[in-house]
Amino acid sequence: MELIEKQSEFAGRFARWNGDEKLAGYPFVENIHAPFTPVRRALPMMNLALISSAGAYIDGTEPFDLDARNGDSEFREIPVEVEAGDLRYAAKGYDPTAVRQDRNSQIPIERLLEYQANAVLGRLNECWWSLSPYIPNAAMVAGEIAPKLADRLKRYEVQAALLIPASRLCHQTLGIVARGLESYGIPSIVISVDRAVTDRVRPPRTAYYDGEFGSVAGQPNWHQHQLRILDETLRWIETFDQPGSRRLVVELETQVEAARGER
Repeated sequence: MELIEKQSEFAGRFARWNGDEKLAGYPFVENIHAPFTPVRRALPMMNLALISSAGAYIDGTEPFDLDARNGDSEFREIPVEVEAGDLRYAAKGYDPTAVRQDRNSQIPIERLLEYQANAVLGRLNECWWSLSPYIPNAAMVAGEIAPKLADRLKRYEVQAALLIPASRLCHQTLGIVARGLESYGIPSIVISVDRAVTDRVRPPRTAYYDGEFGSVAGQPNWHQHQLRILDETLRWIETFDQPGSRRLVVELETQVEAARGER
């Protein structure tokens, strides 16, 4: 299955796009069908890959190129042992304040390691993958980035992938990447705070809620809010039996918690 249906049509519209950084007139990808790979291993036995498009890179290394019209096609493979203080962010399309305060708001390493320690999750893969938040050329994502990422995940023998976008545009990027992973036989799920974009791209599994760009995995320094989002999302990896999107109940639970003064 094609990762971008009517790719030649997208290429023509993209060529005519004026490159506006606020995405005015940008030709977002629209798909009808979605690939789907059933989960073959239970969550407590799963090696989970984490893919983020917050533009994280290790301090002292080359940042992502945010000025290229097509976007940056490279990705970073970062060991889980790298501390939050050693990360920097090439941010575009989202406010990096939250992730700088608490990387778990976009890159929930500590939360996933808690699940691992409590045997909820088999294990978090020994490294995670970081992409640029600004890759306008969706054809490049489909033709270059998604196959390379799928190959790396295959080498690590992951059984599923959690994808967390940071900006509006990278909701499209990671939606396409998720389609690519499923085409290679790797189940995936995307956390979305922009359902309009993810529903257009049609990644195979989407968990969405009314959150904010830049803190898609939960509000910074709010441990329970992050766990609430991740808990339901991860459990849904196993329960989807066909492509689709589901709404997380995190808003209702958060309102109740706030009303009780429990934060």
